[in-house]
Amino acid sequence: MKIIKTLIVSLLLSLAGVASAVDRPNIIFILVDDMGYSDLGCYGGEIHTPNIDKLAEDGIRFTQMYNTSKCFPSRATLLTGVYAQQCGMDKTYEKGFTNAVTLAEVLKTVGYRTFASGKHHSTESLYDRGFDRYYGLLEGACNFWNPGLQREGEPAPANKGRERPFVNDGEKMLPYTPEKGWYATDAFTDYALAYLDEPGLKESPFFLYLSYTAPHYPLHAWPKDMARYKGQYDQGYGPVMKARYQKMVESGLIDPAMVGFTPISDEAWDTLSSKDREKEKRRMEIYAAMLDRVDQNIGRLKQKLREQGKLENTIIMFASDNGGCAAGAGVKNKSKKLEDFGTVASYETVGKNWATVQNTPLRKWKNYSHEGGINTPFIISWPNKIKNTGVYYREPAHFIDIMATIVEITGAEYPQEFKGEKVTPMQGVSLTPAFEGNSLSRRKPLFWQWQKGGAIRNGKYKAVYYGEEWELFDFSKDRNEARNLAKEFPEMLEEMKETFKQWYTSTQQKQ
Repeated sequence: MKIIKTLIVSLLLSLAGVASAVDRPNIIFILVDDMGYSDLGCYGGEIHTPNIDKLAEDGIRFTQMYNTSKCFPSRATLLTGVYAQQCGMDKTYEKGFTNAVTLAEVLKTVGYRTFASGKHHSTESLYDRGFDRYYGLLEGACNFWNPGLQREGEPAPANKGRERPFVNDGEKMLPYTPEKGWYATDAFTDYALAYLDEPGLKESPFFLYLSYTAPHYPLHAWPKDMARYKGQYDQGYGPVMKARYQKMVESGLIDPAMVGFTPISDEAWDTLSSKDREKEKRRMEIYAAMLDRVDQNIGRLKQKLREQGKLENTIIMFASDNGGCAAGAGVKNKSKKLEDFGTVASYETVGKNWATVQNTPLRKWKNYSHEGGINTPFIISWPNKIKNTGVYYREPAHFIDIMATIVEITGAEYPQEFKGEKVTPMQGVSLTPAFEGNSLSRRKPLFWQWQKGGAIRNGKYKAVYYGEEWELFDFSKDRNEARNLAKEFPEMLEEMKETFKQWYTSTQQKQ
């Protein structure tokens, strides 16, 4: 029986492009937080991201990868391969995952070591859900310099009314007050690199989930990183948007015939007071510096893999959990002085106008099911397997597809039950056809629902709502949702709304 099972696994691995169990690839998923569609250099931005850009050059860039528009549902969907509505994380992160298994729990069945570092956004620790090691933040955001109590010789850390819980494997730390010099992005990478030096990784493949909080607010960055962007945003919102859009067109990322463009008016910038304009410049300088620092840390990760001789057979995936954030943080105990922006005493956000720039040229922001909320840059690099590199892949994909992709590649078996509980079936499809530019075998629509909004995508058509009003768009002609077809095709819209209703109703039933 064992011999037959081994032969079956070997066949599956062969079909997926992996020669044997010994040669199973290492897998790294890098997730950033609240990053806009056009922020990366390889997606049109002016921010310095050479290491991420190199991943794109050596891999595939997806133009229509979707998250769920909000931090913790996106993480639930990514880690389980089912919609957040199906695993209990669509409204609150208090319960943790139900009726679902994590990528780590599945990969451990085929010999993977599993590591996680960074933000999880759940009361349930990843250490209790299949990860051998986990260091990180359990909630949604924290002070990047100090998530805990005031340190001697420093101002009190600005926060949202309470200290934020961290965990290190089985230890919960609240308050968590690290030593001076701690910075969240660097710390998450430090732990990830330490995990990759653990004994036993020469014999076993590994899965690393590296989940940064950056560039989510608060806007905190190292002064030397901020200095790189001094003066970069002095012209204001409109010119930055125009430059990004033009770069996206020139690179072939977007077709101007399908993606119209209306930049923020110069008046929005010109009418600001000189004091407010300086604050706006600084906010975007800090935001850019935060993403720059993420890129530097990805460079550290790639160098570690290179030194270990593992880079060629490591799949690296990169995405954001939602689009740019236009919301405020509502923090009162923060310094409003310009000279404190970026420091432990500050808690700034980018605001609606810069969030609009970050999402160029898409509509709306985080918390909406419009494209600016749910469409993320997504890169897959795998030197040993993906040979047609530096290309765009234009079919729609979704975070539900990551589980199906990894299960196929590794030859793992997705369970029907786990620890005596029924498991919701995988909802996505494998993305491996994209490695050679082929179509995905998707037969069902894609769905979104978060707070006041939701959407359904079926082929080239998308129906979306926020509040009471539904809109309908044809994405073969209108990728940024500029021409509402609801009145032209009312029957189609009603049919899509009914399909959405049936899906949502089904997710409220115990799987």
